[in-house]
Amino acid sequence: MGMTMTQKILAAHAGLPEVSAGQLIEAKLDLVLGNDITSPVAIHEMEKMNTKTVFDKDKIALVPDHFVPNKDIKSAEHCMCVRNFAKKHDITNYFEVGEMGIEHALLPEKGLTVAGNVIIGADSHTCTYGALGAFSTGVGSTDMAAGMATGLAWFKVPSAIKFVLTGKPAKWISGKDIILHIIGMIGVDGALYKSMEFVGDGIKYLSMDDRFTIANMAIEAGGKNGIFPVDDLTIEYMKEHSTKEYTVYEADEDAEYDAEYVIDLSTLKPTVAFPHLPENTHTIDEGFDIAIDQVVIGSCTNGRLDDLRIAAEILKGHKVKKGIRTIIIPATQKIYLQAIEEGLIKTFIEAGAVVSTPTCGPCLGGYMGILAKGERCISTTNRNFVGRMGHVESEVYLASPAVAAASAITGKISSPEEVM
Repeated sequence: MGMTMTQKILAAHAGLPEVSAGQLIEAKLDLVLGNDITSPVAIHEMEKMNTKTVFDKDKIALVPDHFVPNKDIKSAEHCMCVRNFAKKHDITNYFEVGEMGIEHALLPEKGLTVAGNVIIGADSHTCTYGALGAFSTGVGSTDMAAGMATGLAWFKVPSAIKFVLTGKPAKWISGKDIILHIIGMIGVDGALYKSMEFVGDGIKYLSMDDRFTIANMAIEAGGKNGIFPVDDLTIEYMKEHSTKEYTVYEADEDAEYDAEYVIDLSTLKPTVAFPHLPENTHTIDEGFDIAIDQVVIGSCTNGRLDDLRIAAEILKGHKVKKGIRTIIIPATQKIYLQAIEEGLIKTFIEAGAVVSTPTCGPCLGGYMGILAKGERCISTTNRNFVGRMGHVESEVYLASPAVAAASAITGKISSPEEVM
């Protein structure tokens, strides 16, 4: 029986000739990730173990990003815990304020994630690195602790769903529209504990930033991971950012899939997820008239350079509608600097937006954009659960940077064509 991409990676890291769906394995880890919320719990758990130090100081990444720069005393104490642990164990990849970024944008940029890796992170959107052909998945803080101590993790080998992407998407259709379309189609539990494997000739039209966005939100369909095949664009990205060795795995022709979906990207329209689930999707042409109070463009889903370029293209020469709060958050310091050099930040400020240092901030209702009772936000983030960005009676609508930027100008959820 053939294996999927994910199964081949797991088999190699378990030292087995083959694995099958449902099998329990112990696999070697290439990277263990934690942030300022999840790492302190893992650190305290590891302190209870009979181990003096981490398994490999080069294979752990600690990225304070959720409440950084610290918003209050509690967040400062969490970051101090992480900082002290990093110093004690001489962690190579600890990223302090000034060099940090949102973890799932920062690690690929730093070259820490490459094809063929097995990566766990105490953050559900760790599945982002599947865009590079890696197996990456979110775990709990206790699993992170065990991973830091031993370099190993237990997995149940997932079965898979194949998504065949064909056709060329229209100008304003991005990875966010594609993944929202898929989640709307299969539901938030449609890929529960399955590997979402993306293939097809339509992939050649997707930038790496598009692929990161799609893989990032695999968890919003319940997926164990999302993964793309390694092509020339992937290799070019890894060569530019990393010196790590990578391994390309390809699915066998006779690999088994629980289901297969064919999606013609040329037929997709800008898509918005209404409250309070990512599966509650509607296309922009449905004619709804929804006024908003706030716009957020950023996060580990859509704070990359392509996202900022798209937003700037739409906002240039326009003004944010009076009374609309528009918050733009570059995902890393490098992205922030390049956005300055390209004039994107000037465009945002002239349009009436504010620009933040890299942080998760408003995505999880942390800070830098909390919603009051009854307020609505259109956001490029990845979740719109009840109370996700503030008050339980506020509403979050998920959309692409293009739709978010257009909505900032009109003051209601709008298509880019309405303002361009």
